[in-house]
Amino acid sequence: MRQLLLYCRAGFEKECAAEIQDKAGQQGVAGFCKLSNNSAFVIFEAYDSESLASFYRDYDFDKLIFARQWCLLVDEKLELDPADRVSAVVQAALGAELRNLGELRVEYPETNDGKTLSTLARKFTVPLRQALRQCGVLLKKENQRAPVLHLFMLSGKEAYLGLSYPENNSPLENGIMRLKFPSEAPSRSTLKLEEAFIQFIPKDEWETRLASGMNAVDLGACPGGWTYQLVKRSMMVVAIDNGMMADSLMDTGQVKHYQVDGFKYTPDKKNVYWLVCDMIEKPQRVGDLVCDWLINGWCQESIFNLKLPMKKRYETVAEVLEAMQQKLKEAGLRVRFQAKHLYHDREEVTVHVCKA
Repeated sequence: MRQLLLYCRAGFEKECAAEIQDKAGQQGVAGFCKLSNNSAFVIFEAYDSESLASFYRDYDFDKLIFARQWCLLVDEKLELDPADRVSAVVQAALGAELRNLGELRVEYPETNDGKTLSTLARKFTVPLRQALRQCGVLLKKENQRAPVLHLFMLSGKEAYLGLSYPENNSPLENGIMRLKFPSEAPSRSTLKLEEAFIQFIPKDEWETRLASGMNAVDLGACPGGWTYQLVKRSMMVVAIDNGMMADSLMDTGQVKHYQVDGFKYTPDKKNVYWLVCDMIEKPQRVGDLVCDWLINGWCQESIFNLKLPMKKRYETVAEVLEAMQQKLKEAGLRVRFQAKHLYHDREEVTVHVCKA
């Protein structure tokens, strides 16, 4: 297995490729990427299969920003006969000596063409799963602790077969977190913060880290998509924006709105737990602002978006995060960083930072 398949948002293949080459290279894994614009996936091919296997086993998938999912390819591209697609997949799996896998996922690129495969993928999954169980490739019952078999369909006639491990992959189909837009929220941006909370904060810590009665500040709040997520969790919110907030949020009595510049506002008391920020600004400037809040003790945790430039998007994010880590380290703060190009993000990356 010398190839690694990574799913990403269509249009961000270059960023995904730049990141995996950078991270693999840092671990001594040499290789190159194969990609096509707007294909929504990248293939990283290593020169040495053993070093790639070690990297895939040891590197934390959650540290990757632009990859939604990854799996080791067990074969070259499969040719599928529309009259009998099952046989080609079974033969490839047996040829790769795959046994006792815990789950099958039939997936496809998140592109307009890829989405047309969703019905086929759903119908194909049941007979393929049965055949793979009969020949021992899959366990008789689904097991979330055993390796996952991925069939990544490019069309009705072509697919890749891959393998991932449940302790170091995305548990989501296609690596995508699908959320329902709450009709009472003032903007669809609310889904960005909801996804960030689910992605970055363990569910068993919500009662302490997303608790009722906490104080929060939302910079660049209007019309209130992110404030809505804080209010929904019964927090008290200071919303900072020169625009207008949704009346529905102001009527809750949980929101104070100040029409001032988010870069100039400072809290009167050091009782703010959460700082959230979705301002349209240069990423370096936003990074410096969040550092100032943490260093001055104005917040304990922050989730914020870095708006990406048109070129060198991965390099920009890496530079900003490195500069933030250095600045906080020099201030004597121990912090934890997480960053992800979330499904509900577009031309931005969402970052979470908290004091260790």
